[in-house]
Amino acid sequence: MGVMVEVSHLKKTFGSFTAVDDISFSVNKGEVLGFLGPNGAGKSTTMKMITGFLTPDSGTIKVGSDNIADNPVAVKARIGYLPEGAPLYSDMTPITFLHFIAEIRGLRGAEKSRRVAEMIDKVNLGSVVNKPIETLSKGFKRRVGLAQAILHDPEVLILDEPTDGLDPNQKHEVRTLISDMAAEKAIILSTHILEEVNAVCSRAIIIANGRLIADGTPASLEAKSPLHNTVEITIRTAAPDPVNRALEKISSVKSVEKLAAADGCVTFRVYPSGDNSPISDVSHMARDNNWDVENLHVVHGRLDDVFRTITTQQAS
Repeated sequence: MGVMVEVSHLKKTFGSFTAVDDISFSVNKGEVLGFLGPNGAGKSTTMKMITGFLTPDSGTIKVGSDNIADNPVAVKARIGYLPEGAPLYSDMTPITFLHFIAEIRGLRGAEKSRRVAEMIDKVNLGSVVNKPIETLSKGFKRRVGLAQAILHDPEVLILDEPTDGLDPNQKHEVRTLISDMAAEKAIILSTHILEEVNAVCSRAIIIANGRLIADGTPASLEAKSPLHNTVEITIRTAAPDPVNRALEKISSVKSVEKLAAADGCVTFRVYPSGDNSPISDVSHMARDNNWDVENLHVVHGRLDDVFRTITTQQAS
């Protein structure tokens, strides 16, 4: 696929505070990289360095074949950037702002008009194109910011909290747009919404205190969860204790936790004794004992658990 963004040993300090501490990673064409971390972890600072808004103290950044230190204008031409907060010219309307950005990006004539119209349609700005940006809702301002980021069809997209302030329908639209663009671009997506990582990202990295502490696919990160490969089974029963004891006797089960009881049903969480899920053995036990099973499924892990665990450990 080819490396489109390569970050090597990046460091940035502000006085005595180290915001980014020796971070290295790369992003290939066709990848959507989720950039995760608690507030103050260094995500936005890293993005600002990749896009040329901040100069690193040390380390190198390459976008395509261009080193940003040597060819900053060439790098910026390759990148579309939606900064945190989507700063815009508030006295402009979306249509005049997008035409202004198009001119800066070198678009002219019919091509400029075509691209602006296409972006307005893509991010659903039609109802507000002639209203002053300062009068728009946070969600519409976010969409104007996204439109300017993708206006010139960049090879690399850097999106800092792209769905911040959007309602659920708008979030879905933006995630669909990102997914549709993913095959032809390298995309770095900062987000606090962990469900967004599963929805659109092919890979995720987690940083804390300016350091990279995890890198992998969403599935591989979820596998670090203490709930990975556990089984949750909900049974309609008035006598949960015998069920609990029966589950504990399964050889592939390490322990059993009773989670909740409601409306005549009891839910148990079954922890595996090894690497594999005991789903098959639990299913056979339920069938052999004629349990009235309402729900039975494997828990593959929860990204929020992993995020909380490893960022908390890093902070301690």
